[in-house]
Amino acid sequence: MSVDGFALLAGAHEYLLTVVRGVPEGAWGAPTPCSEWTVRQVLNHARLDQQALVMQITEEAPAGDPFDPADAPADGGGDAVAELARVLEGAAKAWESVRDAESVPTPMGPMPAGAGAAVAALDAAVHAWDIARATGQDLPLTDSLAAGLESPAARIVDFVRDTFGKFGPVVEVPADAGPAAQLLGFTGRDPQWAPPTA
Repeated sequence: MSVDGFALLAGAHEYLLTVVRGVPEGAWGAPTPCSEWTVRQVLNHARLDQQALVMQITEEAPAGDPFDPADAPADGGGDAVAELARVLEGAAKAWESVRDAESVPTPMGPMPAGAGAAVAALDAAVHAWDIARATGQDLPLTDSLAAGLESPAARIVDFVRDTFGKFGPVVEVPADAGPAAQLLGFTGRDPQWAPPTA
């Protein structure tokens, strides 16, 4: 399946922003499908990942460790949505600046710019789903977006899982499950995950 990585990135960024706009004020400390992280930490991880994925283009390191995200607001207490929007805009511009490049340096090795943008889209989309599920928002990962993300997932998920120990083990889903459930399972997520009850 041929995909437009830049279109995927725009859709995934909008999904993430929509979900973060909907987080209730008291939900930032809630548990998530990323079992060791709160909603705030998943947001900070997602934000830092978008910076890390373009750091070899921008020559700017992310403002923190994506794999040890703080359980605190990124800017010391300001607007989480505004800070995320700023980062996503910068990341999108970075990818756009190399749109026609056949080889772009990334933390996973060189790849075409469109493929790199698609990897960034994958990261944004699955973490948007994490936050939506954790905060009870009816904002599922759509099958259409998930279908477009199958190619970048096949490209990098096993590499990241095996090399860095990130992404949980594959969660088996029914063979006839749709693209969203298949993608979530492949990235180590239970598509039926729900917040623990008190």
